[in-house]
Amino acid sequence: MSHDASSLHATGVRRLLVADDDPSTRQFLAGALGGHGYTVTLACDGAEALTLGRAQRFDALILDCRMPHAGAIDVLATLRTDAASASREAVALATSAEVPSSLRTELLKVGFVGVIEKPCRIASVVDALAATLGIDDDLRVLDDHAGLTAAGDPATMQALRALLRAELVELAGELETGPTDPAALVERMHRLRSACGFCGAARLGAQAKALQVHLRETRAVVPDALVRFRAELDATLAALPA
Repeated sequence: MSHDASSLHATGVRRLLVADDDPSTRQFLAGALGGHGYTVTLACDGAEALTLGRAQRFDALILDCRMPHAGAIDVLATLRTDAASASREAVALATSAEVPSSLRTELLKVGFVGVIEKPCRIASVVDALAATLGIDDDLRVLDDHAGLTAAGDPATMQALRALLRAELVELAGELETGPTDPAALVERMHRLRSACGFCGAARLGAQAKALQVHLRETRAVVPDALVRFRAELDATLAALPA
């Protein structure tokens, strides 16, 4: 389920549901994600995940593919088709100890925005969440202090920002044509991060990093992540002098 740009600017603490039948995985994710500012609710199987997902609104679901009573695919399908579910529109990540290409393809097809192989690397989970939910609300669209520090003087910073604006206009046009090759987009994000760093474009640089890592992990261009990135691109364009 792809979200429109207007839904991508919620502020405050983001709420996650982590469902896994392995206690150590649950506790690891709860502690690690809590340390990154998320509020985490735990479920020990598919039935509990469904109960919680129906009753409470979560920003994201992290669901194990193989759980008693219902795996990730069944849980997500049930929540998506139930109009009364509070978490019907939550973004969803799947976790599994084994992720063959056929499973990865199926999970992305049914609406998961990413697939994390266990044992989880917390950086992979955090970047996947940032790619779809967004990065730190405290980051500025344009940070003049960071830009001046990188560029050395105001004239150079403004010249670099003019170049960045031209690059973003070009990139926005490319994205209008639809999803591109994941590997090519990874390289494009790498170059963009460098340009953002020289200009003090903090939010877009952070979002580009999250998208870059997410693309490497997922090996596909996920619409939710692309919409989120495009929202930050448009905000940066609006802030840059014409």
